[in-house]
Amino acid sequence: MNSITGIKPANLIATKSEKGVSNVAIFSSVVHLGSNPAQIGFFIRPQYKYRTDTFSNIKDTGFFTINHIHGDIVRKSHYTSAKLPSDISEFDRIKIKEEYIDGFFAPFVKSSFIKIGLSLIKLIELPNRCTLVIGEVDLIKIKDKSIITEQGRVDIKDAGSIGVAGLDRYYKLSKEDEFEYIGNDEIPEFE
Repeated sequence: MNSITGIKPANLIATKSEKGVSNVAIFSSVVHLGSNPAQIGFFIRPQYKYRTDTFSNIKDTGFFTINHIHGDIVRKSHYTSAKLPSDISEFDRIKIKEEYIDGFFAPFVKSSFIKIGLSLIKLIELPNRCTLVIGEVDLIKIKDKSIITEQGRVDIKDAGSIGVAGLDRYYKLSKEDEFEYIGNDEIPEFE
């Protein structure tokens, strides 16, 4: 079932506890929820048996970051799914460098090319007991401005962003085609 929906974005979500311990974990459930205001969400597993550090840190502090995974860090990123004790940072254990940008509370993944800092808006428990975590975008950091197109879009292929299907299969992404934004009067005649 994990792979039936196809390729999803692979991201590292980073947080920091109230005690100052940083945490980073891989997620494949990040979704765009709106542009004005800019909101992004992700789904997190049920928290009734075992509360994850990612969930606890976001709930306690209200901040998290989303960091695109690229080919150079995909292997290390995969291992962030291990369940380490709360007093051990995955950044330290797996040797992923963290960085802080513009005083933002939660850490970013230093080597990530696309970094998003968010503040918590809402936690919504779903019927299957998973939680939708909704954040408002506070800052975006793009490592190389050349991956931004003339139209102001991020070129995911040029960024080297990785996709994931299931729990352990990673994919390089490439652009198949590009079409204009469509209004009802612009639909072509198809055969």
